[in-house]
Amino acid sequence: MPLFPGHPNFEVLSYRTPRGLEVAGDRPWGPVNEAGLGYMSDLIQGTAHTGAHIDALAHMTVGDDDHWFGGGSAAADLGDFGPTHGDAEKLPAVFTRGVMLDVARWRGVDCLPKGEAITAADLQAVAAAQQTDIERWDVVLVRTGYMSLWPDTEKMARHRTPGPDLSAAAWLAERGVVATGSDTETYEVQPALDVGQPANPQPVHTHLLIERGIYLMESLDLEQIAADRVYEFCFVALPLKIRGATGSMIDPLAVV
Repeated sequence: MPLFPGHPNFEVLSYRTPRGLEVAGDRPWGPVNEAGLGYMSDLIQGTAHTGAHIDALAHMTVGDDDHWFGGGSAAADLGDFGPTHGDAEKLPAVFTRGVMLDVARWRGVDCLPKGEAITAADLQAVAAAQQTDIERWDVVLVRTGYMSLWPDTEKMARHRTPGPDLSAAAWLAERGVVATGSDTETYEVQPALDVGQPANPQPVHTHLLIERGIYLMESLDLEQIAADRVYEFCFVALPLKIRGATGSMIDPLAVV
């Protein structure tokens, strides 16, 4: 699955197997097992930010006090088992109107070039070309074409990472979207074209997630709805409400 390199690898490890039970002579059911009944159990380890996922509000911090949206801060709200404010336990079920803005198709390319910024003017033009309006409480998904390259990780590396810039983030926030996502591991264009002062490597995350409380989703597979030219739909995503986690893997649906 696509994964930002700053996160730990995702692994599925066998914990119990039929053969392992036999070799160990274990009897997890208690009674004698003459039928040779076995089972498999697994240990899943990794980050909630693996593959298609949604960021909780506590995912990103900024400033000397390491604060995040809603008044949370590392000094007051970060314990040994994750943040207690704005963590994944508070993630809402997302069930609302979705809009996909197909920037790659609008530009006539399979995938945007490496580090290509998507501006507010671009999003406005794509919406107009698709005859689509952005409304309050919408989820807006931005297609760069990046997932069309999966699973060719070498080719993906040559296109890493196009995405919305700060002007696009402000444009979305002004329209009152509840969440926005893209098909890349970072959502926003990387490296940032304007890091500001003081320098900030992810100004879009800062503006949307920390300053505006707008949820971000990354590594979404938008290829099927792009092929079908489906631009408006009912968007459904049900995050796992894990206390202390800073996000949740999701299996989002576009209901048409």
